[in-house]
Amino acid sequence: MAVKIVIGHRLGKGESVAEGVRAAGAEPVVIPGPGADMKVGDVMADEDAALGISFCGSGGAGAVTAKAKYGHDIEFGMRSVQAGVTAVQQGRTVLGFGFLDSEELGFKVAEALLKKLGEDAS
Repeated sequence: MAVKIVIGHRLGKGESVAEGVRAAGAEPVVIPGPGADMKVGDVMADEDAALGISFCGSGGAGAVTAKAKYGHDIEFGMRSVQAGVTAVQQGRTVLGFGFLDSEELGFKVAEALLKKLGEDAS
């Protein structure tokens, strides 16, 4: 079964991150439409996803909502790929970014998650 990563972007984007997630070997689930960042927790629950990535101006709204509604361990307000990788390594399950829809971000975060899940399984 593929490891799913949910992507919610305030402006309805996220395809670049999805390409990176796919290239790393995970399955991206892009939430369509504006305001998608606020649905990350809901879609993670529906899809049984391992990780959620939320994008908005502040980098926090969708992640904070996922924590409040589902109790996810979050990191938000991030602005770099390395911050996302570190958050995954620290066990965060929802990542909140400012607008950083890049293939590199998707690839590196998915790669870190797959590595962590492999380590946790052993």
